[in-house]
Parts: sequence; C-alpha cells; structure tokens
Amino acid sequence: MDPRLQQLLRLVLQEYVASAEPVGSQYLVDRYTLEVSPATVRNWFAELDELGFLEQPHTSGGRIPTEAAFKQFVDEMLPKPAPKRARDRFEAAVKAGDEHKLRAIAGELANLTGLASIVAGEDETYFTGLSQLLAQPEFRNWEKAIHLTALLEHLDETLSGLKKISFDEPIVLLGEDCPFGPACGVIVTKGPNNTLIGVLGPVRMDYQQAMSHLVSALEVLNA
Repeated sequence: MDPRLQQLLRLVLQEYVASAEPVGSQYLVDRYTLEVSPATVRNWFAELDELGFLEQPHTSGGRIPTEAAFKQFVDEMLPKPAPKRARDRFEAAVKAGDEHKLRAIAGELANLTGLASIVAGEDETYFTGLSQLLAQPEFRNWEKAIHLTALLEHLDETLSGLKKISFDEPIVLLGEDCPFGPACGVIVTKGPNNTLIGVLGPVRMDYQQAMSHLVSALEVLNA
C-alpha cells in the first residue's frame, strides 16, 4: 500500500478505536497538522474505500475502518510490553487470590483492559467484565447485545472449540472469524496445563494494548 494511505489508515484506526465515531478529513488535518487539504484527505479516503479498508456509514459523515483494516493492523502489529505496573497488579492479584489464581487473573485482566476476560482451566471457567463489554458503544444496539449474551450462555462449548485449536502464540479472531459473533474480537492464548486465557471486546478494541496485558498475565501465571 502507498505509504501515505497506510499512514492515513493508521490515523483513522487510532481515532476510531478511541472515539467509536466516524473520523472526518477536516478533523485529521487539524488534529495532526497534516500538510495537505481536507479535500486531498477525502481523495485518499476514497482510495482506501476502494481497497476495502474504510467505509462511510453516513453520506455526509467521516470514515470508519472495516474488518479488513483491523485484520491488517493485527497482522502488522509489533509486540509491545505492558507497563511494569500492570505486571505488578497481576502479581498482587495472584497473591491475593491464593487458591483462585485463575479467577484473580481474569478479574485483573478485565480491569486493566476495560473489556471482558475469560480464563478456562481443566475444571473451572471464569468470565468477567460483561458489564464493561456491554457498555461499549457497539452494544447499544440491542440485537448485538442479545446475540452476544446468547453466545455467552454456551461459553463452555465455545471455549472447548478454542481449546482444540493448535497454537503456540496468542491468536486474534475478529469479526466473521470470532466465535463470539461478528461484532466482537477476541485474543486468546494458552497457559500452563492447557489453560485458555482471553480478552473479549468489540471489533474496535485496542488490540495492541489488550495483547500486551494478556501476555503479561500469562507470564505471571507461568512464573
């Protein structure tokens, strides 16, 4: 992809993840002091539309990233360590949880990401952060909220399917590939004793931040 389009797409992704609102050309020019006119940005938007990375939900509004844009971002995402305070919080949570380490990790993972978290061991499964997840703007649409909660009622079946997937590194399943529905994205990894640990959010989640916290949680569990 042309570097100018790639940079513009990154800016749109960044702004959309933060606001959940369509991103306009004038806003980007002002926010990032771009040395081009809003009309030029709109022309670049049109090119990204044709490539399938942006869409215009309203005729007179800005653009939002497509599922393809998020998938490309995830594919190109570089590992980023979580802040030390995050690891400290995981370690403190595990110590406080004592015999319930998985429950403690799930709770702290949800708190740090502001999303939902899932931890499934051999005999226990914890899902927490549903209220945080449903508070995301995407789930103001009651049909999406009902669809998600219906899938969560069969959480054990979904997690059983995920456990059968062979992977050594954290994987991201989003949109049409996500077992929790096309409005969602999930990052999952495997811990000790085939424990499954995951972060569940809307497609619009901050994947890099969530991945960093997930890897930090895994390191603490493995310690």
